[in-house]
Amino acid sequence: VQLQASGGGPVQAGGSLRLSCAASEGTFGRIVMAWFRQAPGKEREFVAAINFSGGTTAYADSVEDRFTISKDTAKITAYLQMTSLDLEDTAVYYCAAESTLIRSSWSMSSAYDYWGRGTLVTVSS
Repeated sequence: VQLQASGGGPVQAGGSLRLSCAASEGTFGRIVMAWFRQAPGKEREFVAAINFSGGTTAYADSVEDRFTISKDTAKITAYLQMTSLDLEDTAVYYCAAESTLIRSSWSMSSAYDYWGRGTLVTVSS
């Protein structure tokens, strides 16, 4: 399974951006797709996840009121709509996918076998 992330770029603080993550196939059961991010000098952190079979979502506290994860099952694509971006949102955003993950594992990067290359989001003042 290959994941292709796109949609990153420069944006001003307070602005919005939408990331996309397209999977090459969706035949590996109950897909959970997630977004993680890694800022310079920091560890990779969980952002959001969505279960493709039911649409259940999960968010990091830092983004819950500003970011929305959604999916297009037919396209095997997950989206991350980011609003009210601030400087601390600057990072490389990675999408990840795995099948049949229990919800308590959604925020753990080690739980995912499939990763996209990442797309850079740069928020400026």
